[in-house]
Amino acid sequence: METVYDVMQLLKRFGTFVYTGDRNADLILMEMEVRQLHDNGMITQQEFTKSLLILRRGK
Repeated sequence: METVYDVMQLLKRFGTFVYTGDRNADLILMEMEVRQLHDNGMITQQEFTKSLLILRRGK
């Protein structure tokens, strides 16, 4: 996982699609969704950490 697109694909695996038309809002919503997945034990710590780093970098 290296790009925001990769994080979007991770979320898509769980039926979550994020697109508001505002990139910053999308990044914030994706971070919230990734946190929820982690809190519910649906993704690994490594996936969680990597996703957060990518989303905060915004690449």
